[in-house]
Amino acid sequence: MSDSPSAADTPQPDTPKPDTPQPDRLLPEAPPASASPPLVLVHGLWDTPGLFRRLEKQLEGRREPVLVPHLPHGLGERPVLELARELGEEVDASFGPHQEVDVLGFSLGGVIARTWIQLLGGRERTRRFISVGSPQQGSLLALPWPRRWLSTVADLRPGSPLLQRLNDDPDGLEGVDCTSFWCLSDQMVVPSWTGVLPRGPSHQLPVWHHQQLITSPAGLRPIVAELLRP
Repeated sequence: MSDSPSAADTPQPDTPKPDTPQPDRLLPEAPPASASPPLVLVHGLWDTPGLFRRLEKQLEGRREPVLVPHLPHGLGERPVLELARELGEEVDASFGPHQEVDVLGFSLGGVIARTWIQLLGGRERTRRFISVGSPQQGSLLALPWPRRWLSTVADLRPGSPLLQRLNDDPDGLEGVDCTSFWCLSDQMVVPSWTGVLPRGPSHQLPVWHHQQLITSPAGLRPIVAELLRP
């Protein structure tokens, strides 16, 4: 995990101009279809699969098949463990019980995916796990919400029983190629730099807010490059 940045040494967000060539940011060519396993995209709280429309468009013809399951959270009353079980059922139904997969989770989706990987057997079939703007250490915004009303949100409190189980298990992500993407001014993951996995590299993206991580060109460019990595 990257060290927590300070305001002095952290570059300020600076969205690149779309018409300006960026030679060092060119996307790699898509690997042969046989080289990459299916990709699973997991949406966040109060989102739908439509969140990934721009990402899917950029991956079209370059990374297939892609599964984007709908995991309805209601108003936020479903425990994350329940949603993770549902994710596992969707993966099994689409690809069978043994097919290797890559998984990307955005926001709460990253915690759902991690719960499936670490606690429900997903680690045995996950090649890569990409966490994007996910409160892997919790978010201070979740503190006021009572579990009896909003179990989903309560699971995202720093030090919640679920997050303790995930973070106290140093081998829970063993063998999985992990990468985290985050932005400094994320208003949903507070503090923002804690929204990274405990293993693998983390990359700060030059965007201004949470949703832009997965919808803006500056956010999508490095994420697509990671997803097309052989």
